[in-house]
Amino acid sequence: MMTATRGRRVPAGQEAAGEAMMQAIVQGRYGTAPEDVLRLAQVARPAIAADEVLVRVRAAGVDRGTWHLMAGLPYLVRAGYGLRGPRIPVPGVDIAGTVEAVGREVTGFEPGDEVFGTGRGSFAQYAVAKAGRLAPKPASLTFEQAACVPISATTALQAVRDRARVRAGQRVLIIGASGGVGTFAVQIAKALGAEVTGVCSTAKTDLVRSVGADHVIDYTSEDFTDGRRRYDAVVDIAGNRRLARLRRALTPRGTLVIVGGENGGPWLGGIGRNFQASLLSPFVSQKLVAFIARQRRADLVCLSDMIDSGAVTPVIDRTFLLGQAAAAIRHVAEGRARGKVVLSV
Repeated sequence: MMTATRGRRVPAGQEAAGEAMMQAIVQGRYGTAPEDVLRLAQVARPAIAADEVLVRVRAAGVDRGTWHLMAGLPYLVRAGYGLRGPRIPVPGVDIAGTVEAVGREVTGFEPGDEVFGTGRGSFAQYAVAKAGRLAPKPASLTFEQAACVPISATTALQAVRDRARVRAGQRVLIIGASGGVGTFAVQIAKALGAEVTGVCSTAKTDLVRSVGADHVIDYTSEDFTDGRRRYDAVVDIAGNRRLARLRRALTPRGTLVIVGGENGGPWLGGIGRNFQASLLSPFVSQKLVAFIARQRRADLVCLSDMIDSGAVTPVIDRTFLLGQAAAAIRHVAEGRARGKVVLSV
């Protein structure tokens, strides 16, 4: 098999074995403290397969999932990423940058193209991505803004449009509306014509209003699950409230979409609620949905259209340099981010 590097074709693996090097954040073991397990190092530039693209990374998104993969928590995540340590030593998934080289089976991209999407090892100067998980970068966005979109906006799009099936005129509640996924979810629900209520902490109510929420609830002072207000759809992002309480906020035939979960046990974490929702849903009038987002070029193109129309705008909280990746992850893990956190490479 052959791969392409710097616009030419070379045997697969030759790039990794050669002298081409790059700066990258590397991790050899799991750990909860970013400063203890992440370091900036010189490593070999990755090789690409026939259906892959080598991207010169200009910016990489940071989200809560980055911390979970770094920590190996809940333990369930290690089944897919390495039992004793991460199989992929360079973290990072979200990518925005320029195409450096393409595999021999790749069509539609060529060196120099500006792209965004998901891949592996994006906390580095170069990263590898499947061609089907990349799309042309919206011309109106900076690389840092584009790096906010792939994981978080795709998750929000699939939660609101595909799982909750939000329609014009519906009342929608977004729990965790101030984070990376939440700020996109509010905007997408509004673009679909819904009346949107966002839930967040006191310090972030202004942000949630600024992205278009019709109403904002401060969860520190108001119980939105007391049953006094009912919603056609509730999108719960990274919460851990009991299903019984969340169902009180739904209309009798409303839909609850669980996007993530925190503060569970070390084995399942918040994923335990996902199992509960799947088991309970067939026996109640409400629809209880838990899902894991899939990365697809079609969704990136859809989001690009929404961005170009002005319906959706990425919200950046802070931008860190590549060597500050540990600080960036800690900032997200401590819940301080208002929107997305980005690494500039």
